[in-house]
Amino acid sequence: MEKVIRPMNGFLALILSLAALAAAVFCFINAEFSVGYAVLGAVLMITTFFIWKGLMIIQPNHARVLNFFGKYVGSVKDNGMFFVNPLYTSQKLSQRSQNLAIPTLKVNDKMGNPIEIGAVIVWQIEDTYKTAYDVVDYGMYVRMQSEAALRSLATGFAYDNIEDENALLTLRDGGEKVQELLQTELNARLSKAGIIATEARISHLAYAQEIAGAMLQRQQATAIVAARYKIVEGAVGMVEMALEQLSQKKIVELDEEKKATMVSNLLVVLCGERGAQPVLNTGTLYN
Repeated sequence: MEKVIRPMNGFLALILSLAALAAAVFCFINAEFSVGYAVLGAVLMITTFFIWKGLMIIQPNHARVLNFFGKYVGSVKDNGMFFVNPLYTSQKLSQRSQNLAIPTLKVNDKMGNPIEIGAVIVWQIEDTYKTAYDVVDYGMYVRMQSEAALRSLATGFAYDNIEDENALLTLRDGGEKVQELLQTELNARLSKAGIIATEARISHLAYAQEIAGAMLQRQQATAIVAARYKIVEGAVGMVEMALEQLSQKKIVELDEEKKATMVSNLLVVLCGERGAQPVLNTGTLYN
């Protein structure tokens, strides 16, 4: 488990080391008068380098993981200059947010259709102990697990409702919910390395090249059918309204045959792709 510690102030240790350095210089200058001065100067010089070895500067949003002969001592997350045991070994870790662009992957969606999908992940180190000791290369770990999470998401849902009409959630229309599921999957995988995904966004989503043309035609056909359905629905309503108003206002009396002809003509005009050409009837309705 991570243990956050606060070492001794480094400025005080730096002042002591400078004082020891000055004293060592003084002893070396006077070493010709006594051997004791030379010995004391050497001890003070070693002490100075020993203190300098233990000085440690930590930048903002960085941390140091301290180890003493194979034993975890603690993690330093505060900013500034500190003094630790010079025999400690330390590992630098950055706790800044980092971006990872997952390259476009070719996978099969829930319905078995090959699709291309990519994502952008924002992540940062949260538990320095796990990052330092539970994985070998945390950068590679993040990349591999992010790709695995994206593949798992893509195979769990259909690309759109054309393939699965009963799907409540699809990759194309899922929006924020899909992003949330991807982030949850990532955090479940990255938590073993003490890393948290703060944001996950789908950056690329499309059918694979080999079926893109066929799927485009299918989408166009579906759109055309839906549009025609709306046109016919509106045309029937307009014809019904026209017949009802003609009957109520008694503008003209039409038998069933003429009503059928009128309905046919109105539907042709309203549902046709091109404008209808008018034909003037100079006789009676029955001619």
